[in-house]
Amino acid sequence: MKKLTLCVAAALTVAMSTVQAQETKDAPPYDSWVGGFVQYYGADITKIEPIGGLGDGFGVGGEVGFRFDPSWGVRFELGRVSLDNDSDDPRATDQDGIQLGGDMMYFLENDAAYFFGGLRSQSLDSANYGLAAMGVGKHWEMSDTMRIITEVAAYHDFGQGHREYSAKLGLAYIFGATKVVSNPDTDGDGVYDAVDRCPATPVGQQVDATGCNIDMDGDGVLNAQDQCPNTPAGSVVDAKGCEIKDADKDGVLDANDSCPNTAPGVRVNVKGCAVNLDTDNDGVLDSVDNCLGTPATDKVDATGCSVFEQKEVSVALDMLFGNNSSIITNPDSARIQEFVAFMARFPNTQAVIEGHSSATGNADYNQMLSEKRAKSVRTLLINEYELDGSRLEAIGYGVTRLKDTANTAEAHRINRRIEVKVTALVESKVTR
Repeated sequence: MKKLTLCVAAALTVAMSTVQAQETKDAPPYDSWVGGFVQYYGADITKIEPIGGLGDGFGVGGEVGFRFDPSWGVRFELGRVSLDNDSDDPRATDQDGIQLGGDMMYFLENDAAYFFGGLRSQSLDSANYGLAAMGVGKHWEMSDTMRIITEVAAYHDFGQGHREYSAKLGLAYIFGATKVVSNPDTDGDGVYDAVDRCPATPVGQQVDATGCNIDMDGDGVLNAQDQCPNTPAGSVVDAKGCEIKDADKDGVLDANDSCPNTAPGVRVNVKGCAVNLDTDNDGVLDSVDNCLGTPATDKVDATGCSVFEQKEVSVALDMLFGNNSSIITNPDSARIQEFVAFMARFPNTQAVIEGHSSATGNADYNQMLSEKRAKSVRTLLINEYELDGSRLEAIGYGVTRLKDTANTAEAHRINRRIEVKVTALVESKVTR
């Protein structure tokens, strides 16, 4: 008991000295509290030796606590416990006694919970015990001055190794309370109110060291370098944030403009004066020429720009197959490569691959064979030449589109074929 009292006194001395050393830190949400509680206590069944048999019980008590910074505090409690004895031994009796203890406490951010550890001295009817205690709890805010205490704890007996536990429910009165934060930041911009020149900054806005928008006039120059912090919106500014003026909007700054009143839309030279030249000799004066530097061979329109006309260009792919066959015997022929190059040059074009057969044999079979021939060519173009399959469609026409209706070997050879034709529009310049 004396040892526990000395430990508690030492802890209190450390706590008070730490309070004095923490004067420059933020104040905790509240300084001190005093409270009362009821307690459910689960005793070790082997207690009291050698009889054992102690079981559950209840306790009541009071506590006083002190916080010396937002995270750390110390707490002392005094209570009475009553434990039932369920042993059949006639010598077994219920046990009542006093429990005295002290704890160091660590509070989580925003007082979400606290952890504690300390010592207990338990004096029952039959014996005295020294216990180590540890647990977790929370102070639930009811008002500025009242808290509900909830807590669970585990105990270890130093002498006999008993392991016990308890659950606490109580009510605490707060005194020395303060809601004042030493460095408040009302608008949450990371700059304390004491130095915040813009205390109502919208949430999420970037601010400078004074708590104001990093570019208050929105001219692209940060406040720290902006020598003209109130530039009108939309102004063109220099590196110092000051407006660069161009009164006649001709693209030449007033400082360099020898003709500061040029009419809108008039083309000017580097001095800001209107020009009546035709430097590219296309018949359109520079002042209204939207395409200066047009080649001398080009025909131009009223704005001095080259005139284009659309022409249709196309490429065809004709392939012949052997009798009753869909096998491509010349997959690297010049015709195929020419077709692939055309498709690459005009990527917005699409092609229909048409398969045809000769008139000999069964019409249904010839229809199937023509489809196989068309799909064979499509597969070749996709797999070997890496054309996009979405640009290629394969259709079989069988004998419905014969090129030569004669019943000769040459006519049959010509009819066994693949036809593809793709057309694109291109623009070409019109010369003078």
